[in-house]
Amino acid sequence: MKTNCQIRFAAHPNDARRYDTEALRDHFLIENVMVPGMINLTYSMYDRMIAGGVVPADMPLELEAVDILRAPFFTSARELGIINVGGSGKVTVGDKSYTLDCKEALYVGRGDRKVFFESADKARPAKFYINSATAHTAYPDKKITKADAVVMEMGAPETGNHRIINRMIVTQTVATCQVQMGMTELQAGSVWNTMPPHTHDRRMEVYFYFEVPEGQAVCHFMGEPQQTRHIWMANEQAVISPQWSIHSACGTSSYTFIWGMGGENLDYNDMDTFPITELR
Repeated sequence: MKTNCQIRFAAHPNDARRYDTEALRDHFLIENVMVPGMINLTYSMYDRMIAGGVVPADMPLELEAVDILRAPFFTSARELGIINVGGSGKVTVGDKSYTLDCKEALYVGRGDRKVFFESADKARPAKFYINSATAHTAYPDKKITKADAVVMEMGAPETGNHRIINRMIVTQTVATCQVQMGMTELQAGSVWNTMPPHTHDRRMEVYFYFEVPEGQAVCHFMGEPQQTRHIWMANEQAVISPQWSIHSACGTSSYTFIWGMGGENLDYNDMDTFPITELR
């Protein structure tokens, strides 16, 4: 079996307040994202977002329509955002192929087409991180490089949050129904992301942390602003962020992460920020 899919149910914030460490990790942490020769997917009931990893090894991997979709193709009623975080690879959608080097993205629109992933060099396999949401219409597929991204520089070394935000799959670069994706690169010496934190009631989010050096870790903060919790995370792990939860982190070194959103609107700035001094 080349595809694994697990389901995560939504949690009420009042329930999440009572979770211990193990329960928090069981509900929100996605530990095994990148598994050689496998497609590992997590289906979240928050806006029905699917997050996962595809690591082709000796042969191409097909993105199959897992049972919960009840559809002939994975993209029959869904769109797909893909960012490669490994070696060079290729994504074939129907009869068209796209080469994705490290930190390049591809948007795949809704439609009854097969999707295949393969690595250019199995000794240095591609690692495709994917987010998928339901789609009400079909938009054209499009490759997006870092040169195409909407780039924002935020924070400062003095506050430990100097970072470059590459908005890759957003309304300024490609038409989508729900999915938005981008990549934030922490600069040397900076460890905090998304600070001050925010929530957005109209969208959920998934964070995928990578380029975390060996022996280092990231502490992801979540929960209601007055009821925060934390989850310690390793390299190439992801975490589900509900609409009611903040999503911020501090690492023991600099790192990179991919953020992906799905929900009611595509307004990147539709968020409610919270002063750092009011967090509890």
